[in-house]
Amino acid sequence: MRPITAISSGLLLAALLLATGASAQTGGSEGLSPTLSAIKNAHTVRLGYRESSPPFSFLDQAGRPVGYSLELCEAIVEEIGVEVDDPNLKIGYVKVTSDDRIDAVLQNKIDLECGSTTANAERGKRVAFSPLMFVAGTKLMVPKASSVQSLADLKGKTIVVTKGTTNEQAIQAADKKSSLGLNIVVGADHEQSYQMLVDGKADAFATDDILLSSLIARHKAQDKFRVTGDYLSYDPYGIMFRKGDPQLSAVVERTFRKLGSNHDLVPLYNKWFIARLPTGERLNVPISLQLEEAFKAMDDSASANN
Repeated sequence: MRPITAISSGLLLAALLLATGASAQTGGSEGLSPTLSAIKNAHTVRLGYRESSPPFSFLDQAGRPVGYSLELCEAIVEEIGVEVDDPNLKIGYVKVTSDDRIDAVLQNKIDLECGSTTANAERGKRVAFSPLMFVAGTKLMVPKASSVQSLADLKGKTIVVTKGTTNEQAIQAADKKSSLGLNIVVGADHEQSYQMLVDGKADAFATDDILLSSLIARHKAQDKFRVTGDYLSYDPYGIMFRKGDPQLSAVVERTFRKLGSNHDLVPLYNKWFIARLPTGERLNVPISLQLEEAFKAMDDSASANN
């Protein structure tokens, strides 16, 4: 499916006002929040995807957006279809980056952001998040032959981070706290950051451990690079969407409860983290105890509500 062209904020506001006014006449969108009303009128849900955040959101060999986060978003789209009484909603895929993904939500360019986004308190002031879908943390990727074992070993050296990530903030904070004198450079996305390490433009690449492992597997670079160091941050992932929309929030939470009650969450995890990916690599990352407990809690919550 072709990505939806971004609509200017002025046209979008006019469209929303027209949709709100029309709902009283048609009855089709009556009682729906502005986001869900706009989705119903457009018959489309816009999903923000990442090009190089495997296994969460990436492009397969045919250039199609796929991944664990996107499959969760597709389940949310089905539930939105139930909520707005439109079982044939289309999906519009919109490319976002780590730097512009939050703005894409705030500026109404996408309805759901389906990537590898950390749900933290700072971001929670601006956007909303789904229940927990993964837990990661900042670590370092270094060449296999490197003597680096921790961030302290990089004192005075160059480290690359991806622009707009919590990892960038974590490295800046650690650098300031420990007076490491790091030369912090940024890549536009994880693939570019990885390439800077490959090209010798950085001594280490810092991002979430799962993304580092995925990039090494994707590039078959197990003999060239390794992941090292203590966790430098705690990064719980969630699907991101607009804040201040209780109806959409309820739909998202209901989707996760249904997936939990149907025992679909662990098999979905295994599909993307244990089994072979569409691009051929296998990550073999078992589910963490924390995430397994979170999924079980959603199952228990769904059972309690039945």
